[in-house]
Amino acid sequence: MTRPYQPAKAWRIALMLVAYMAINFADKIAVGLLAVPMMTELNLSPTQFGLIASSFFWLFAIAGIAGGFIANRMATTGMLLVMAFAWSLLQIPMALSSSLAVLVICRVLLGMAEGPAWPVAVHACYKWFPNERRELPVACLAQGGAIGLLLAGIGMPLITAHAGWRANFHVLAALGLAWGLLWLLVGREGEGADAPKMEGALPRIPYRRILRQPTIVACFLMKFVAYWGLALILTWLPVYLQRGLGYESIASGRLYAAVIAVGMPISIVGSALVRRMLARGVSTRNARGRFSAVMVALGGAAFVTLWLADWPPAVRVMLVGFTLGVSQVMYAIGPALLAEVVPASQRAPILAIDNSIASVAGVLAPVVTGFIVQGMSGSAGYEAGFALCGALMLLGALWAALVIDPAKATRRILEHRPERQDPELDGRMVA
Repeated sequence: MTRPYQPAKAWRIALMLVAYMAINFADKIAVGLLAVPMMTELNLSPTQFGLIASSFFWLFAIAGIAGGFIANRMATTGMLLVMAFAWSLLQIPMALSSSLAVLVICRVLLGMAEGPAWPVAVHACYKWFPNERRELPVACLAQGGAIGLLLAGIGMPLITAHAGWRANFHVLAALGLAWGLLWLLVGREGEGADAPKMEGALPRIPYRRILRQPTIVACFLMKFVAYWGLALILTWLPVYLQRGLGYESIASGRLYAAVIAVGMPISIVGSALVRRMLARGVSTRNARGRFSAVMVALGGAAFVTLWLADWPPAVRVMLVGFTLGVSQVMYAIGPALLAEVVPASQRAPILAIDNSIASVAGVLAPVVTGFIVQGMSGSAGYEAGFALCGALMLLGALWAALVIDPAKATRRILEHRPERQDPELDGRMVA
């Protein structure tokens, strides 16, 4: 038996998860924002720095999938707490060591600890919100990541200027610890939406049936190409601003924050438009699927334009911010599309697989771009890397717009009919 939607409790948890994602993304961006002082002090080449940056994602995908299946069987509150404390602990060696091997190992372990963060946080949030109310809270979770990037972009250069780049990792450790202690006081498992359904009472659709649906594959693909762009921004944008466009450290940090600020309202407005279209009866194929494809395609076009035209530096920064904003729409809409199609009892693993496939882009993008940058001079290498990402985004969005169809995917999944059906899916089929 499900309890009624409880907005006050639901949004209290959502706000805690926003803060959680802010810390998560600050952890991710730290190496990128500190690239120049780290590369200078440790005498790292672009390829070596790309290795450190990409190592975060080496086991990110595997850990993310494992975490998703564990979240099907364990309370998300405890999982979120353990991950937050692990993040804090792993910042300390980053602050103390000068060894390339130690830095890589710490980033690998941090990637493992952060791999399940997004799908588990979304799954925890969905336990508090019914299907028709999910875009906005998940958009807020995505904006939590943007807030983390924004604050890191402003704060880390200032901390570096006054206390050195290593001090930033001490600050990140303290933030993770503080969040964990607060979560011990206020964190609760969901009591609304589909949270109280008993696992044993739900059907088990074969995962091969779910994963071979074109709609599912299209969601995975759009998240992958959007994440490629995010990985570039996390890793190479600070270096591009300083070594490509010639800004000094503090100015580049402020510009980085401006990029995040440009992107934030775009993502929120996009999610609000989706909710309005759904309220007016627009099909989810168009309101969620094709709209998100258009957003990803617009971001790809902006990245390609960055390379094709000789824009002033301010326009280049705006184009990057625009791409970040429109691609973030996919982070909010994609999980809602998947949750619409997948039985609630199997939602966490599918969200984890989605995020883990996307994280492969986090491995490839920094390394591929590192090779491109090393082979080209000035800003050209960075912009060629952005253009490659833009081409991938355009191709992925075009294919997704053609094949994505949540209603058709739901019907195909339900062709496998166990004796006991998932009430959430049955309700959508009747609707």
